[in-house]
Amino acid sequence: MLRSFHPLLKLTLCLAWIIASLVVFRLSFQVALFAAATLLLIADARVPPLRVLLLMVPFALFGFGFFTTSVLFRAESGFALQMAQEQGGTPDVAPGIVLFFRVLACGMASAVFALTTDPGQLVRALMQHLRLPPPLGFSLMQAMHIVPDLRAEMLELRMARAIRLGRPLRRVPAPGEAITLAIPLLAYAIRRATRAALSFEARGLQPGRRRSNMPQPPITWIDWTLLTLGLAALAMITAVIHTGAT
Repeated sequence: MLRSFHPLLKLTLCLAWIIASLVVFRLSFQVALFAAATLLLIADARVPPLRVLLLMVPFALFGFGFFTTSVLFRAESGFALQMAQEQGGTPDVAPGIVLFFRVLACGMASAVFALTTDPGQLVRALMQHLRLPPPLGFSLMQAMHIVPDLRAEMLELRMARAIRLGRPLRRVPAPGEAITLAIPLLAYAIRRATRAALSFEARGLQPGRRRSNMPQPPITWIDWTLLTLGLAALAMITAVIHTGAT
């Protein structure tokens, strides 16, 4: 369902959930958003639970300082106390724990969008519906595609080197091997940039020039229904948390 959801409306819904997480300073609200995003990744996007746990690691490390300060040292940082005072935090819940789960909630909401959205479809939708300039749009496409392509090229180089040396491929390249891979990868990136420039010329992407676009999937009533349901769920969670707090 999420993979077929129109990328612009999906982006709007994810931004609404993130903004709500940044506005509402309630532990139960942050936990509810975090749990909802995690369930969507596992149940709808079919992301393996182990991968979901790995996705949580960088966000958990970002907010780990607030968590340890609140739980282990029974103290609060000045930033956490200021956020609780400005956003109406409850005195019976440590602000550091709320900030920790806020980071997780925002991170998993962004992961829902990133893992269920095709980058090319997103950029094409931005060009069609929001009038994103085609040179900028295709530049974004090239930037998003070159990262996985560089990884695949590096893996091929490492496999070829391991076959030539007659040794098994290491999971993590040694420092010396990583240094020797820099020049071939730089040459590959330069070739990709040259091909991208030629394709830009062939597509007629000069600034100010009129051009045609391939038809893109329109926004259907199903997309509007999903957006409405997502916003309604967010409003319902907010109302329930607010009623319980009062």
